[in-house]
Parts: sequence; structure tokens; C-alpha cells
Amino acid sequence: MPDWLRDRTIWLYGRTMSDHATELQEWLIAFVRDFGLHDPDRTPCGQPMSVSEAHALTELARQPVLRQRELGERLRLQKSTISRLVTQLTRRGWVRRAPAQDDGRGVALALTERGAAAATRVETARRDRCAALLENIPLEQHAEVLSALRLLKEAIGAEAATR
Repeated sequence: MPDWLRDRTIWLYGRTMSDHATELQEWLIAFVRDFGLHDPDRTPCGQPMSVSEAHALTELARQPVLRQRELGERLRLQKSTISRLVTQLTRRGWVRRAPAQDDGRGVALALTERGAAAATRVETARRDRCAALLENIPLEQHAEVLSALRLLKEAIGAEAATR
């Protein structure tokens, strides 16, 4: 292959990747805004709480007792951030803290009755919002949308693993 052709191919490939990255960026910005992910006081499904609070409730509903450290890992939040989040959830009466059974230094978290009710409301609202979104997408494209989301999530995971 002549040098000029190799150089042109590399230039075009780089430009295409750059154009794709720019397009991905623009679509992600639009998605975050349209879906409502940028609202700090309301979930995309309309619940009056932060997205982090909703995700914490979901994780705690899936596992009756969860260590605070593990909740932070699942939500990919730093120790100080998860501590503030758990404090907010406790103040709202949704979470109960206790020393971990096997390690007095650890903190075990569990939903209160109010927290379980809030988690159920979030789950129902989330499922209803997702169903409404799918109603606006042709049935034959549902699998394609889910596949694209799965692929994007895997790419994010691979990127995080290299940091």
C-alpha cells in the first residue's frame, strides 16, 4: 500500500471515529435532558427524589440487608458520597442503619416500611415509564434498542476497568 493511501486511510478512520464520538456525545446529552436525568430533585419516572436515592432504594429492596460499603460499590459512588446519601435516606425515614453483625466497624442498611413503600413506588413508576417509552418504538425494534443499551453499558464497564 502506498504511503499516501495508508496516511489517508488513517486520517479518514480518525475523522470517522471523531465524528462518531461527537455524534454519541450529542445524542447522550439530548437523552440525559429529554429523559430527565439532569433534574436533581426528581427521577426520570417522576418520583420526588434524586436518581441516587431511587437507585439506593432499588438495591436495598433487592437485598434486605446490605452493607453501606457494598451499596457504594453497586452504585459506583465514593465513600463520602454514599455516606451523605445514606444520611439523606435515613432522615427521610427510608433506611435504618445498624452495626454490621459480623464486623462492628461496618454499617448494615435495611429499608424501613416507609422505605419499602418508596422503593415499590419507584419500581412501579420506572416500569410504567419504560413501558410508555417502548410504546413509542416499533415492536420490531425493541430488541435492537435493548441490544444497543446493553452494548453501551458494556463499553462503559470496559472503559471503567481501564481507569
